[in-house]
Amino acid sequence: MNRRQFLQATAGAALAAGWPRTASAAVARRKAPFRVLYSNDSTNIVSCISPWHKSREPFREKMLEATVDEVAGTGVDAHLLQPGLGWIPWWKSKVYPAEEHYRCFKERTGFDPDSFGKYMLAGGDMVKVFVERCRKKGQAPFISLRMNDGHHLENAGLKDRRAAWASKFYVEHPEYRLGPDPARWEQHVLNWAIPEVRAHKFAFVRELCENYDLDGFEMDFMRHYSYFQLDKTTSEQRRGIMTAFVRQVRELLDRTARDGRRRWLCARVPAYMAAHDPLGLDLPAMVKAGLDMVNLSMSYFTVQQTDLAAIRRSVPQAAVYLEMCHSIWNGRKPVGKGYDTFPFRRATPEQFYTAAHLAYARGADGVSAFNFVYYREHGGPGRGPFTEPPFHVFKHLGDREWLARQPQHWFLAPGWGNPFVKPSVLPRKMMAGKAETFTLDLAPPTGGWKRDGRLRIQGEDPLGESRWTARLNGKDLAATDDLSEPYPNPYPPMLGKPEELRAWRVPASVLKDGPNQIELTMTAGKPVRVAFMDLALA
Repeated sequence: MNRRQFLQATAGAALAAGWPRTASAAVARRKAPFRVLYSNDSTNIVSCISPWHKSREPFREKMLEATVDEVAGTGVDAHLLQPGLGWIPWWKSKVYPAEEHYRCFKERTGFDPDSFGKYMLAGGDMVKVFVERCRKKGQAPFISLRMNDGHHLENAGLKDRRAAWASKFYVEHPEYRLGPDPARWEQHVLNWAIPEVRAHKFAFVRELCENYDLDGFEMDFMRHYSYFQLDKTTSEQRRGIMTAFVRQVRELLDRTARDGRRRWLCARVPAYMAAHDPLGLDLPAMVKAGLDMVNLSMSYFTVQQTDLAAIRRSVPQAAVYLEMCHSIWNGRKPVGKGYDTFPFRRATPEQFYTAAHLAYARGADGVSAFNFVYYREHGGPGRGPFTEPPFHVFKHLGDREWLARQPQHWFLAPGWGNPFVKPSVLPRKMMAGKAETFTLDLAPPTGGWKRDGRLRIQGEDPLGESRWTARLNGKDLAATDDLSEPYPNPYPPMLGKPEELRAWRVPASVLKDGPNQIELTMTAGKPVRVAFMDLALA
């Protein structure tokens, strides 16, 4: 970024910070009323095999409607559509018309458009269809726009079909990228310190809010979580830029609101506070600027242990949500070549219920689901068996009283291998004679814990003849030979084998509401890496 661009960026942020608040922001505002948010990435329509999509079938409008229909009446009250990756409009756009994009794509690569492109060139409008279907099915329609997505951008300059995901703006401005390496996501996305980058994204936001009757809009700051050159910006500069952008979107939503309704503004952000400063995310300032909803994400994973409680305290007037996904842990080694070939461990209903229970206990207003349909067959072979998604959990995830009466399945897993929190909780290398400590924030069920539980660990590889001890809150735990899954689990991928597991009985009397310390020691054996830990409690 040159000096002129930097001065424009910081001056714009300072100017925005001084704007007067709109009337709707100046008065006390009520919290968003939604309890269960459901994110729909739209690309799943053709990437997954489903009851309404066979393998290799092209996109049809009825398929988009089916994604709305299948969660109708399940407990989902707000449906968030991601119309593509945020670079190519899948709506009627004057900023970047479909005709312009696919003409340029054809000239660059020689390829014809995919089925999404053919639909758009034929006059299709995914956002219009989505909004109308949500209205018909009783779901609040939101659009979730990816602010800086990195998918497939490594193909932007290649004669490759996947180059269709890179816009003309992206291709023509390599100088706007964060770094020179097209293979690295944190470098090939765009630099938000450059005013033209933000203006281009805001132009998409503006026409979506002006032209469609949306109940809300989500800024997805997790796709991808890289916006600035950290060695060339300060925390204050990053926060000023991002807060000004939020304020700009808030004013747009207020200006385009219909019938006096508040249009809800949501941000999908990291659930770890350590990730906020590098991204320029100052949540209290953003809420003051008009943000209504904070959707706490761990990227593609369900994670129970987050900074939700601290974030809740920092933004008491906003609605806070914990995001949950289909996976809790991706395998180390792909099982084949190509895209989406890694094995993954599916989240179970009990793990969802426990995560939601803890979230409510720590102040959440609701939960959200992301990538939920990817229980279905997708990607490369060898990762099954696949199943239909457990849509039935939604009717319970919004009912905190019901959740507080359920058996609990707590866990720690590698989850999001993010660059902001190092070292990661898991996997953890264990050496003979060296104790390692793990923390689980636990929330008791209604009436407290009544029965003893069971703690398990799982190694990345067989644990061999190694010997172990475990303590919880300073109390020694008795080992048990019961290594079985604590609850029926219909998802076998990556479940522990007996040779990878160890287990201990956990007396209910040693547990407490809040942080619980687990001390794990390998007393004898070769170095190993623990990859998973769970605690089942009734």
